[in-house]
Amino acid sequence: MPESMRIQRALARAGIASRRAAEELVAAGRVRINGAVAETGQSVDPSRDKILNKPTGVLTTRSDPGGRRTVFDLVRDVPGLTYVGRLDYMTEGVLLLTTDGDAAHKLTHPSHEIERTYLATVRGDGADAARAAIKGVELEDGLVMPRDVSARRVGRGIWELDITIAEGKTREVRRLCEALGLEVLRLVRTKFGPVKLGSLESGKTRALTTREQDIIAALTKGGSKTGNTTRGARRERTRRYSR
Repeated sequence: MPESMRIQRALARAGIASRRAAEELVAAGRVRINGAVAETGQSVDPSRDKILNKPTGVLTTRSDPGGRRTVFDLVRDVPGLTYVGRLDYMTEGVLLLTTDGDAAHKLTHPSHEIERTYLATVRGDGADAARAAIKGVELEDGLVMPRDVSARRVGRGIWELDITIAEGKTREVRRLCEALGLEVLRLVRTKFGPVKLGSLESGKTRALTTREQDIIAALTKGGSKTGNTTRGARRERTRRYSR
């Protein structure tokens, strides 16, 4: 299994600079990982774990018989690379790619209750929908109980909803919004467990930070069941609305 490497070595291997020059770039604070300034000696694993900001109109699959673009067209070919948590064709945002198949399975298994946060731009009554969503909504394949919902109006009849879920049902957020009478205009996954989208550009990738790697390792070893909450905290679902 590929091993992590120091950030300066990863930069050198990517052809960005020599290792010495890469060290100087890091020391000067000119290298960022997930929007945060990299530290000298920080470890990354550019071949095992990556974060992709998936664009719209791209399939989350290895290949498509119809010839449509897939997420694997956007990254360097790495043996055993797989995705964690499928995003539908028109949904954007955080997609974790890894060569660790066991970790991928654990991160998506319902028993681990890994939280995902989505930003949904919708048309309709966002405030009423958010109040209804936090109480739970019954879909054809079961009850959806968001961990957190907030709503803010961004235009006439247009709202942005931040929705955090942990069930991981197929097209869950889209179906939730539709059940609440909302038209989804755009949907972006902004967070998966401890991994945030941040300022990563659409279609681009970055390596997992050491902190993200450590938290994911703990989650997949059967520790905490959520990205950043406890059982007690999960009982306190947050309602925030702004008009």
